[in-house]
Amino acid sequence: MNDTAPIAAPDGSVLRVHAGRPDSPIAVEVTRGGMVESVHRVIAAVVDADGKVVSSWGDADRLVYGRSAIKPIQALPVLESGAADAYGLDESEVTLCCASHSGEPMHVERVLAWLERLGLTADDLECGPQMPSYEPAARALIQAGVAPTRAHNNCSGKHSGMLTTARHLGEPTRGYSGDDHPVQKRLKAVMAEMSGCDLSGVPTGYDGCGIPVFGVPLKGLATAMAQFADPSRLAAGRRAAAERIVAAAAKNPLLIAGTDRFNSVLLTETGTSCLLKSGAEGVFAAAATGKGLGICLKVDDGTGRAAQVAIGAILGHIGVLDADAQRRLANALTPPIRNWAGRLVGVARPAPDLAF
Repeated sequence: MNDTAPIAAPDGSVLRVHAGRPDSPIAVEVTRGGMVESVHRVIAAVVDADGKVVSSWGDADRLVYGRSAIKPIQALPVLESGAADAYGLDESEVTLCCASHSGEPMHVERVLAWLERLGLTADDLECGPQMPSYEPAARALIQAGVAPTRAHNNCSGKHSGMLTTARHLGEPTRGYSGDDHPVQKRLKAVMAEMSGCDLSGVPTGYDGCGIPVFGVPLKGLATAMAQFADPSRLAAGRRAAAERIVAAAAKNPLLIAGTDRFNSVLLTETGTSCLLKSGAEGVFAAAATGKGLGICLKVDDGTGRAAQVAIGAILGHIGVLDADAQRRLANALTPPIRNWAGRLVGVARPAPDLAF
C-alpha cells in the first residue's frame, strides 16, 4: 500500500492525504473545511456488448453482488414471457419492476392497483415491510398511526413483476423468492446469458428484499448492461423487452427512485440515452445507449454517496454527460455537505489528483 504525498488544492486550502490502493484506483473524497475528511475507493468497468472491456479502473474480474443495480436485468422475464402484456402493465409499472423507490404514494398506489389486477395483495409480497425513505411519506404514516406495508418496500415493484410472471406461467405465487422456485431459476439463467458468465458455483447470498443474489465479475455486470445499450445481439423477444425497459424508465424517472433522488435526477437529464440504476453497498450500473456501452462500479466500503459521485464522473468521462449537463447537475454530481443549520461545510467529489 502506497501513500500519496500531501497535495494542496488549487486554492491551497485543502490538505489531501490518500491511502493508495492500486486495486481500487478511483477515489471519491469528502471535504470539510480545510481538509479531506473521508476517502472512498472505487473500482469500475466500461464494457461493450461483445464483452470487450473498453476502460477499467481496478480489477474488472472481481466478483460483486449486483444488488438492486441489476433490477433492469431482472425485469426482462416479465416482458419477454408475455406476462406484462397479459396483465396490461403500462410503462409506469414496467419502470417499477426496475425501481428502488422511496415509498411515496405515487409508488405504493401503483403497486397496490397492480397487485389487485393479479388477484393479490401486499401480503403476497415476500419483500417485507419497510418505512418509506421519503420523509414526508414516512411522517404521514406515523401521524396517521399506520404501519408500513410490504408495498412500501423499495423493492415492491420488482417483487410484483416476479408475481406477475409466476401468475402468467401458472407457477406458485407463494415461495417465489426461494432459490428453487422457477422465478429465481429463470432470473439466474437470464443473468448468466446477459453477462456471459458461468454462475455455477459462484458465491450466493440474499438481498435485503429476500431474493437470491450471485457473485458476478464486475465486467460481467457491465456486459449485461451493455446489452441494453446495444441490444442488436439479443433474440427478438429479449431485444424488444430491453428496448421497452429503457423507454419506460426514461418516461418515468421519478418512479425508478423518487423525489430528489440521485437516480431520478440523472435519469431525468439523460432520458433514453442512458439507463441508470443504483444498488446497495455502493454498486451502480448504467447502459449508455448512445455509446453502446455498459458500466458497473463498486465502492469498496459500500458507501452510496461515493457510488453516485463516481458514476457521474464516469458518465462525464465517456461523454454521456457533456459540460452543460454537468453544470446543470452540479449539486447531484458533486453534492454539497451541509450541517443541520444548512451551512455549507464541504463537498463530495472525485479526488482531483486521482481523477480519470
